[in-house]
Amino acid sequence: MQYVKLGSTGLDVSRICLGCMTYGLPDRGAHEWTLDEEASRPLIRQALDAGINFFDTANVYSDGTSEEIVGRALREFARRDEIVLATKVHGRMRPGPNGGGLSRKAVLSEIDHSLSRLGTDYVDLYQIHRFDPHTPVEETMEALHDLVRAGKVRYLGASSMYAWQFAKMQHAAERHGWTKFVSMQNHYNLLYREEEREMLPLCADQGVGVLPWSPLARGRLTRDWGTRTGRSATDGFGDTLYPEGDRAIVEAVTRIAEARGVPRAQVALAWLLHQDTVTSPIVGASKPQHIEDAVAAVELTLTEKESEELQQPYTPHPIAGH
Repeated sequence: MQYVKLGSTGLDVSRICLGCMTYGLPDRGAHEWTLDEEASRPLIRQALDAGINFFDTANVYSDGTSEEIVGRALREFARRDEIVLATKVHGRMRPGPNGGGLSRKAVLSEIDHSLSRLGTDYVDLYQIHRFDPHTPVEETMEALHDLVRAGKVRYLGASSMYAWQFAKMQHAAERHGWTKFVSMQNHYNLLYREEEREMLPLCADQGVGVLPWSPLARGRLTRDWGTRTGRSATDGFGDTLYPEGDRAIVEAVTRIAEARGVPRAQVALAWLLHQDTVTSPIVGASKPQHIEDAVAAVELTLTEKESEELQQPYTPHPIAGH
């Protein structure tokens, strides 16, 4: 495993981050395809054994049970100071007023709930899951800064939004002397490259680490176009992200993978890992092979010709994933 700094910080993270949305009780929340605790623990252990030190979850994943499962496993399998644990805040955790969003009340309440579920007294990276247009950015940034000052959070990160929104939040923090975001977790893969227009140049200019979610386009880059899986059959959100025109890119991945004699997942991840702005893709894993492919992709280098073949079929897409 290789390790790199997260953005302009001194924090070392593995080139692969294990995305933990896959782990959680299937009857809790909106993801009926998730793995329960017994099925999740061997995969978390495998990731640690492979050198992955970076784990990403969120309060909303499976109604908080993802945090519970991940927290228990990491406490048993790893030393707290040797792992980088990330979670998120924004999504609705309960009905009624103040059940979600990025108000001061929500931010201060949800960190305590997350810490309790994770079984730790701090998280290394606390990320806002989306932009909240209903809360002043100054209110959110000050609340997040207070969490850092209180020792509950080491670093702050953000997730999918427009570049102007991200710049606005960073400017508010800088203007007031508050803690700024060090990372951006955004939607970026071979099938969706709209982030290359504004967000990625902004992150490169400002020294912000990039942690792409859905690096394999919810598995579409790993299988024949149109093939359905247990997850994709119930993934209404995923169906909105990738139009029919993306088939040519999947076919290019297939050609290169067959010529190389490697799984398609390795080719798609290798392309992403070698984009200058990318720090650590968030890779979900429901089978041991998923982790094996992700780790192998770190060492796979594509030629310029192969990269061009993968990139050439891309056409502009509507903004998706915010």
